[in-house]
This record gives sequence, C-alpha cells and structure tokens, in this order.
Amino acid sequence: MKIVVLCGGTSTERDVSIRSSEKAAAALRSRGFDVVLVDAFFGVPEKPAFDNSQDISAAADSYRALTPFLTQELAEGRDFFGPNVIDICREADMVFLGLHGGCGEDGRVQAAFDLLNIRYTGSGYLGSAIGMSKDATKAMLSQLIPMPKGIILKKDNPFRERIPAPCVIKPSNGGSSIGVQIIMDAKDYDDALLEAFKYDDVILVEQFIDGRELTQGVFDGKALPPVEICPSEGFYDYKNKYSGKTLEICPAQIPEETLQEMSEYSILAGKMLGLSVYYRIDYLLDRNGNLFALEANTLPGLTDTSLIPQEAAAIGISYPELCELIVRVSMKKYS
Repeated sequence: MKIVVLCGGTSTERDVSIRSSEKAAAALRSRGFDVVLVDAFFGVPEKPAFDNSQDISAAADSYRALTPFLTQELAEGRDFFGPNVIDICREADMVFLGLHGGCGEDGRVQAAFDLLNIRYTGSGYLGSAIGMSKDATKAMLSQLIPMPKGIILKKDNPFRERIPAPCVIKPSNGGSSIGVQIIMDAKDYDDALLEAFKYDDVILVEQFIDGRELTQGVFDGKALPPVEICPSEGFYDYKNKYSGKTLEICPAQIPEETLQEMSEYSILAGKMLGLSVYYRIDYLLDRNGNLFALEANTLPGLTDTSLIPQEAAAIGISYPELCELIVRVSMKKYS
C-alpha cells in the first residue's frame, strides 16, 4: 500500500504534528508500506515517488525549518494545501493524518478529502468538527456523561457570567492544553479571560475539580487501558506534556468499578460525537471517586511515547503494529 503521512499544517500544534508524523512514517515503513512524509501547508516542490527513497528524518527537519515562515505565508493568504499535496494524496491508497489542532483535527481537511475521494485515517469530518469544539462536545456529552459545570463566553459578547474561583479557563478550539489556565484567585480572572481570547473567540470557564488526571483511548470501538497523568508540578499543560518530566502510569491504578464506568463513558462519548477508528477522552477523578469527562481528542498524538501508544502497548500492541492497525481499521470505512 502507498501511504502519505500528512503533517505540519498551520495550527499552534504544528511541531507536535511533525514529531508524531515522523515516528508514524518510520513505523509504517518498517511494516512494509511505501511511505512519503508530506507537509500539508508547505507541500513538496515535486512529487516524491512511492519507493521509500525519501529520507523521512531529513524531510521532517526541513518541515520544522519552515515553521518560522508560517505567519508570513498565512498573512499573504496562501491556500491551506501546499504544492503537490492534493495530487500525491490522490495517488496514495491511504492518507495517514498526523495533523493536530485547527485545520487538520477540526474536520475541514476531512471534508475536503471526502469531496476529492481521498481516503484518510481516523474520524470523519462531522465527528472531528464536533470533537474539536469543546463547547459543542460539552453540549452533547453532558446530557449523559458527568462533566464539570461551566459556562461558554464569546469574545464579542459583553455579558460576563462568572464561575467562582477556583476555576479553569480554556479556549474552545485547540489542543495540547495551549491557553488553558487554572485560576485560584478571583483577582486573576479578567486577565485570564484576555489571555484565553488570544487563542479563540469562544472560551469555556469550568469549575475546578481537584482530582487525579486520567485519560483513556478507544481503538476500533474497544476501550484501552487508561493512563494516570502525574505532572511534576501544576497540571498537564503544554510544558508538562512534552518536557518528559511527567509521570504517566499505564494502566492507571483505579478501582475496577471506576475502570468499568470510564470505559462505558469513553465508548458512549465516541458514539455520541460520531468518532471512529481511534480517539481519546480525558477525565478527572475527584477525591470522592466521582468521574468527570473533560474533552475528546479526535487525532491524539502518536509519538512512540504518546498516550495512545502507551495504552496499546499495555495490551501487547507495539507502536509499529498500532500504526499499521490504524491504516487497516480506517480502510474499513471505504469497504
């Protein structure tokens, strides 16, 4: 099979995307696929051949080197898909989506590929769009799944309902906890709102839950062993996600009844949001044993030390095997 691993893009998670995609491309090549790594936004000057002659590491480094030019290119009104991207994706048997954040995880790339009859991994456009929007996710999931109480604020709306401190303020659309803040003192509330609005025109303000941070992946409709996340300080923000100093325990040491409840919620969340193939749901478990769902991750990170690969490893699925299975399961959508 000919595989394009599509990475980079234009979101604040561009570098995370390149890191995940570089690992996934190498893993897929080790499983016998003909793999090409392509930057969705900057593209490639000429179409590479599907003969495994591309140096994946060198390609990833070249895409990282282009990141400083992103702002200028966007200001010039460039189209999202760079040179030769659509043509090479059309030639592939499957596009492995290694994109993260907006313009990649929010359903727009998926919708474009649906119109162009390009096959891709992961959830479809509608589930991706809903799952990327924390306010839309909350509106749907809170009907059946416990979630922290909260409000939605819009940048152009002068009305400011408040959630008492301590509370959590976060942009509605975004990932890797970029722009997320925990407010322990009411005096910091207004400044935190201004900071969050730098990342999105819609933000959520939720009650602060003092508890254990947990996450659980679902692959091909089955819940994986959850991970407990223990940051060295603070919470699981962007710095702690990628510093290598956060302790991640898999499988999480939680009561059997909590595991059962979480697994049911995770599978139910995917059905409600319209997710498929693989995704991840984040949780908090408070001191009284109450479980609260936080948000969905429709294209979770896929470095070899990311959370979904850790959960797969706990049931005997190696990282290269997981990447291959994502391709195989995604192909079922097109049967």
